[in-house]
Amino acid sequence: MDRPDLKDRLADWFHQKWEIPKDAYLESMEECLGGKGPVPQWYAVLDEEKIIAGAGVIENDFHNRKDLAPNLCALYVEPEYRCRGIAGRLLEYACRDMQHRGISVLYLITDHTSFYERYGWEYLCMVQGDDEPEPIRMYVHREET
Repeated sequence: MDRPDLKDRLADWFHQKWEIPKDAYLESMEECLGGKGPVPQWYAVLDEEKIIAGAGVIENDFHNRKDLAPNLCALYVEPEYRCRGIAGRLLEYACRDMQHRGISVLYLITDHTSFYERYGWEYLCMVQGDDEPEPIRMYVHREET
């Protein structure tokens, strides 16, 4: 995230999509802007000044496998912008950006069964999500050097 001016709007946007408290996003974005390490990172796609997509990289995306870190999280594209390749380009950008920051392996949890494979992610295992009754799929992405 290199646009501090978007922090409040972006935190609110993610909060509306994922129902995680806005303050949690604000805190993570403040840490990102502080530049103390490669994680967390936050990404947004804009159409003019409208936020149309976003994702983050955090240490753990609310699951029991703390050793599988960091995690790509909160990927969302507004419905009217879907099927245009935006999610794929955002995933690619985040993975490359993290590689430039020294992190070549990322993880994510999802209930999708084929979407991420199109973008180089591989199914790894099932993990237990925090406060979830059923296990959820864990994927891994290894950036080629």
